[in-house]
Amino acid sequence: MKVKFKKLHPDAVIPLVTPGNAGADLTAVSISYDKENDLYLECDTGIAVEIPNGYVGLVFPRSSISKTDLTLSNSVGVIDSSYRGSIKLRFKASAEFAQEVEDLGLKPIRPAIFYEVGDKIGQLVIIPYPTIEYVEADKLSDTQRGNGGFGSTGK
Repeated sequence: MKVKFKKLHPDAVIPLVTPGNAGADLTAVSISYDKENDLYLECDTGIAVEIPNGYVGLVFPRSSISKTDLTLSNSVGVIDSSYRGSIKLRFKASAEFAQEVEDLGLKPIRPAIFYEVGDKIGQLVIIPYPTIEYVEADKLSDTQRGNGGFGSTGK
């Protein structure tokens, strides 16, 4: 499948997939803070994609995130086929790091501590999805689990 992309920033890096890999690496072209809470930082890839109808782009953190004090804020980003804006990843500093910063009386994180412009910051996986039509019903089928919620099936 061919997916069109557009560079929205002159330094944007083409999202390439290594043969045999599912995800295309995404590279940061800019890093900024959330104006309301500087424990959040936003990394812009400067890339927009044209995902075909019937497909969705899922943005995951790279395994290298384990070397940082960051988590991807929404765990997995969803890029719908109708979106044509820049792909951005929003990260949050860990609670432990935030507490250390507060205990030291320091201003919270600088992006260079975690990811820098030019770093690979995430990966994009494009997959098909079924067309779903939700139908309201008075009764749902019975299962062994039933309405058991969080942790109801064991550890």
